[in-house]
Formats: sequence, structure tokens, C-alpha cells
Amino acid sequence: MALLTIENLSVHYGAIKALHGVSIAVEPGEIVTLIGANGAGKSTTLRAVSGLVKPSGGTITFDGKSLAGLAPHKILRLGLAQVPEGRGIFPNLTVDENLDLGAFARADRKNVAGDRERVFSLFPRLKERLDQRAGTLSGGEQQMLAIGRALLARPRLLLLDEPSLGLAPQLVQTIFKIIREINASGTTIFLVEQNAHMALRVAHRAYVLEVGSVVMQGDAKQLAASDEVKKAYLGIA
Repeated sequence: MALLTIENLSVHYGAIKALHGVSIAVEPGEIVTLIGANGAGKSTTLRAVSGLVKPSGGTITFDGKSLAGLAPHKILRLGLAQVPEGRGIFPNLTVDENLDLGAFARADRKNVAGDRERVFSLFPRLKERLDQRAGTLSGGEQQMLAIGRALLARPRLLLLDEPSLGLAPQLVQTIFKIIREINASGTTIFLVEQNAHMALRVAHRAYVLEVGSVVMQGDAKQLAASDEVKKAYLGIA
């Protein structure tokens, strides 16, 4: 059974139909990516999963449990954590305080220290900057902090919204390498990413979203080799 199942999902913003009839499945252990142009509805899809926007139709289930009507903090407690577009860190709090907030919903406090060390093994720079205000970090460091904070919720499914946005090319490579490592350690990942080239390299499967609808889906490598995807999203004529 899929860990996350989205079926016939629709979302409206007033009279604007942002999503119509979107169906996506994410199996345990996968990295599944959702690619598409700006305004296609990628971030709206993740926000619907995490309870930040209310669907106008369709169903979303996580591990067989409906997420309908659940508040975001209750969805987090089920095992879904989102790294939002723009990172969403607390700039006036320290790195240490931001990380602590990632674990606020956990009942197993005795395991938090070990998970913090795991985060520091992925992002050694965060350990060096624990007492630094998060707003003074570089863009890459802030993205590391946002991912680290989400991991401290010990999610079964990590939702990543545009993790490469605004980062230098070398840092993009680093972030995607770490995404692979997080997945290899057992965390399932649903990735929204405008950098289709990197997303298709790291993902197992992919969906292509256009104007609120899924128009293509399949093995990520096969989609990357598709002439249509190459022309529309990879800049290859």
C-alpha cells in the first residue's frame, strides 16, 4: 500500500482553480518528485497534503488514514513534515532554538539528542553555528537548518518544497546529495522542485504538473529521457 495517496485532488483559491483532478502515489522508501513550471500548482499540492490549504475535492490519505479536516500540527504528529518554499525559519531565534522547535511535537524526548547528532552529521555547519541567529545565516545554511528542523520531527514522509531555490549551483549539488542520504537512511521523500534536471536525477519516480493537472508520470530516468520533458523542462531542444 502507498504511504501517501492523493486521489482526484482539487483546490480553489476563490474563483481560481489551482488544482483539478490530481492523483499521485508515494510508496514507502521512494523519492517522488513533482515538476512543472511556476504556477502549475506544485506548492499547492504539498500545502494540501500538510493541511495548510483546504481541498475543494478529492482525498488525501497517509498510511491508509484520511487527512481530511486535520490541522497541520496533527498531520505532523502522524509523521509528515514539510520544509516550506522560502525555508520558513525563525530569523530572530538561534540555530539551536530553531532545531528545538522541530522536535516540539515528539513524545520520545529521550531520542531527540541522537537525532540532533544525525542532523549534525548531515549538516556539520549547523553545529558550528548553534548560538548564531538564524537570520544571519547564508541562504544555503538556512536551507540546511530548515531541513534539519524538519528531520527532528522524525518524519516518515518528508515534504520538500523547492529546496534549491535561490542557492548557488555548488550548494544545489550539496543539498541534493544530502536528500539522497536522508532517503537512503529510510525517510520517504515527496519533492517539489523547479530544477527539473536535478529532481529527475535524484528521484525514483516523477509526475509532471501543468496548469493544475498531471500530464505525465513514470520512472524518473525515463521521463528525463523523454523528448517532451527535455524540451519543456530541461532546456534541451
